[in-house]
Amino acid sequence: MLALTDRAVEAVKEIVSASETAPETAGLRMAAEPQGSEADLQLSIVALPAEDDDVIEEAGARLFLDRDASDMLADKVLDATVERNQVAFTLADRSDL
Repeated sequence: MLALTDRAVEAVKEIVSASETAPETAGLRMAAEPQGSEADLQLSIVALPAEDDDVIEEAGARLFLDRDASDMLADKVLDATVERNQVAFTLADRSDL
């Protein structure tokens, strides 16, 4: 399953908490949108995970992955950087860390 760095955990919590309408059960959802042999990842804040989402809860951060995203990111680590109040997520192979 996708692993999160401490910076990614903090970024997910900040993004979700910045949404004025997000309930306590809310999280950041990653969905894979197929693009030929690759996929784009779409991010959205949702109140609850979809029925078949994998849920990652770590230190108060809630990340929901649709089945395709979960399969695609199973051996990855999600990191985040914040510059000028904008978050940039990056993915790395676990073996690279």
